[in-house]
Amino acid sequence: MDYRHAAKHVPLPAGSPQEIDVATILTWPQDSIPLPIDQPRSGRELQLVHIAHAFLENASVNPGDCDIHMEISETADKTAPRVIVETPVDSEYCSARQNIQAKLKQHGFRLDVEHGGELSSPLAVSVLGLPFEDFEHGRGSPQVATLWEIHPAIVNIL
Repeated sequence: MDYRHAAKHVPLPAGSPQEIDVATILTWPQDSIPLPIDQPRSGRELQLVHIAHAFLENASVNPGDCDIHMEISETADKTAPRVIVETPVDSEYCSARQNIQAKLKQHGFRLDVEHGGELSSPLAVSVLGLPFEDFEHGRGSPQVATLWEIHPAIVNIL
């Protein structure tokens, strides 16, 4: 089972999200030691957030849990610091997963277990989801600059 599985695989709560951006997430303090594997969500992890504008740099399907794993940045610069955003395989995210795959296909990018990776050109996106503090375990490209993720998340290509 993956780290804090029960905390990551939850439906998004109803209500008005807090508007944030990638730059804000990059400033959030990080725990120096991983939380216990069964630690429930708390604090910032309970606040629904919305990122109105970011850039999708990388997308793949995690072969271990089949979550869609994406990396977003504040600017369209390929060297900009990134935040991980994940859309889980859970049934309530099925239409969100299909939407992101269909929109990427329109841009000539195939996303499935065998295909994915760095996009040739960053795509403007919006994100709705819950913050989640992960731990360091080789979670993405060298540009990923924080343990904070948005997981679960619904991503829309703008």
